[in-house]
Amino acid sequence: MSRVGRFVDSLEENIIAFILALMTIVTFSQVVARYGFNSGWGAALEFTRVLFAWLILFGMSYGIKIGAHLGVDAVINLFPRPIFRLCALLGAALTVLYALLLFDATWFGGLLALENKGSTGGAYAYVAKFYKLPIGMEDLKWPGFIQDWFGVRERVPRWIPYIILPVGLLLLAFRAAQAFVLILLGKKEAIIAAHEAEELVAENKDVLKD
Repeated sequence: MSRVGRFVDSLEENIIAFILALMTIVTFSQVVARYGFNSGWGAALEFTRVLFAWLILFGMSYGIKIGAHLGVDAVINLFPRPIFRLCALLGAALTVLYALLLFDATWFGGLLALENKGSTGGAYAYVAKFYKLPIGMEDLKWPGFIQDWFGVRERVPRWIPYIILPVGLLLLAFRAAQAFVLILLGKKEAIIAAHEAEELVAENKDVLKD
């Protein structure tokens, strides 16, 4: 588990850093091109939108890892520690269930005999459908040499940008399962750990005195 966790840590951090750097470079270059040379890349806006979506979906799982997600725990903090821990475990387990349902609800529909009642499908089926359909992005196009070398269509297929949907949900399920184990072992209190309001109050409690 620790080896897999370290691999996922490295994967998330490197990809998030790469996406941020690429978004910065593309945006800055477009500003220079537009205001300096009255030109630019027509697909830049669509490209940065895709990068931003990837950043958000990678950030879901990474936020659990670093404890950056905000949570409302005013009620469960009133409970005795055993009940608080049970609620924390339930929250982690429900997050795993949520991610797996969005990834593919077919297994859940089969489990409860809900076939043909809106219980099938999910991110995996959604991307698989676009993989079979020859639908491209509106503005994103392959460079000419890629088209020549690999014989691909002009427009980038939609399934390539959309593949982050199932990938991001699997990472979210992994991180939530990891948090569940850590809570169970007593190494973590809850799946969320960010309390910005409390931290701000603590940091500024002596401001009026100064």
